[in-house]
Amino acid sequence: MIVCVCRRISDREIARHARAGLSFDEIQLELGVATQCGCCEETARGVAAQCRSAQPVAALHNTLVQPEPIAAH
Repeated sequence: MIVCVCRRISDREIARHARAGLSFDEIQLELGVATQCGCCEETARGVAAQCRSAQPVAALHNTLVQPEPIAAH
């Protein structure tokens, strides 16, 4: 559904950014949501908050995971 009519921002776009770990302020800067008339701010913040409380997604950056050493007996 469209949350921000002024900028044509959907709840899916907000959710995708929130699940990637962005705060509402960062989402607002990135997408422009709630920067014109402001009528959508409460809904946009709610979508972002709901998605942040859901299960986190994998990190977006590459990290090398080292296996744990096997203990000698």
